[in-house]
Amino acid sequence: MRLKGKTVLVTAAGQGIGRASVIALAAEGARVIATDIRADLLVGLDGIETRVLDVTDAAAIQAIAADLGQIDGLFNCAGMVANGSLLDLTDQDWDASLALNVTSMMRLTRALLPGMLARAETTGTAAILNMASMASSIKGFTNRTAYGATKAAVIGLTKAIAADFVKQGIRCNALCPGTVDTPSLRGRIASAADPVQAEKDFIARQPMGRLATVEDIVPMVVYLLSDESRFVSGQALLVDGGVTI
Repeated sequence: MRLKGKTVLVTAAGQGIGRASVIALAAEGARVIATDIRADLLVGLDGIETRVLDVTDAAAIQAIAADLGQIDGLFNCAGMVANGSLLDLTDQDWDASLALNVTSMMRLTRALLPGMLARAETTGTAAILNMASMASSIKGFTNRTAYGATKAAVIGLTKAIAADFVKQGIRCNALCPGTVDTPSLRGRIASAADPVQAEKDFIARQPMGRLATVEDIVPMVVYLLSDESRFVSGQALLVDGGVTI
């Protein structure tokens, strides 16, 4: 029970990595607040506190922060993938990517940080985990201009938060997965001109010869939000199946 007595908020908890993470965190003893913009996706998370939250809504962020007060952990998991090169990129996709992938993360962290600082005064540590990607400042991928740029910004934001608050017990890290088999990925594959080839292409870029599963990613989530990682901060940790070797 590595997270017994800790309260952790998770965004985009309705499916994929977010949902698997809240189940794993709860199994380790945490009180988990699982949030998602869609209430229907939160159904079935038995024994886990669920709340509808649009992370792009600044007022909703302030409200949930005021209600929760002090927490021990935050997993900023919400994000989107805009497909296309710079010449394909619309202003709308760019703005939406910034709003969801970066600005919402900054606002939620900023709102919850005072309570986390207060909690760290008592326990000695509190942890923030931001969802980044191997497609970021770490490695460039075709047709990922907005996604790669915003995930690079997530890594920069992570390091800035870590540097500012390391002496006050706050740890902040970024998780950088490879290609994970999630509903989001399946949606992108289905929307491709040739879905069969699209799936083959995603698998081909993974040296291990397969897509990651959420079970490949979740152990790192638990580790980075637990006290086992108490000496880890400001890092962009790759779980990418060897893509960036």
